[in-house]
Amino acid sequence: MNNTNFLPENGGIFEKGGLNPVIQYFSGTSYFSVLNDRGVDVYNVTFEPGCRNNWHIHHAKEGGGQILLCTAGRGWYQEWGKDARALAPGDVVYIPTGVKHWHGASKDSWFVHVAIEVPGKEAFNEWLEPVNDEDYINL
Repeated sequence: MNNTNFLPENGGIFEKGGLNPVIQYFSGTSYFSVLNDRGVDVYNVTFEPGCRNNWHIHHAKEGGGQILLCTAGRGWYQEWGKDARALAPGDVVYIPTGVKHWHGASKDSWFVHVAIEVPGKEAFNEWLEPVNDEDYINL
């Protein structure tokens, strides 16, 4: 992809959108664009370098969870009590309900992923504490 329109700072292959509506749960700046809201919610999420979301859990009585499709830049995903996993375009992350985790950009790269909300009964997100700065910087 040589087209500069596809650069991660422009949102990658999809529209970058405006400021993330849940930006209060992020360290740094994130952008958000709704790609689909009929049946299955699908979002393009763009993270500036160093931006990451707080620890959080996807809850649902049945079904639920989230799938991340990494499309541009470099980022991280970490589940509570496990090592962080580096992410690059083409990586896919499945996050089941009930798993405490965070995801975001590496400290020196923009990062973009498509977030697919797996349909679930009584599904909601529980936002928790920010990722420890020292732990993040040492990745």
